[in-house]
Amino acid sequence: MRFVYWFITALIALVVVVFAVSNRAAVGLSFFPLPAEIQAPLYLVVIVALVVGFLVGALTAWINGGKRRREARDLRRRLDRVQHDLDALPGGAKLPADGK
Repeated sequence: MRFVYWFITALIALVVVVFAVSNRAAVGLSFFPLPAEIQAPLYLVVIVALVVGFLVGALTAWINGGKRRREARDLRRRLDRVQHDLDALPGGAKLPADGK
């Protein structure tokens, strides 16, 4: 499994390097409210746009998962309270290891 991971990682790195070498031409990049234009290599503009898009998507997914994380924390606390109550019973009853 580790071989597959490193093979895929090396393949992606190779594709990124070939893309960067093939797209070194400078492009003008201007942002609407700013009057200046920035010259940057095309590969840099594309890679930065992909990274920013990935980070925005990851942040969105993390924010949307907040409800599930809160529910999981609440369920863990409830389970801990139930286990504590079971431990207090005579005979020390235990929940099964798989939680069922």
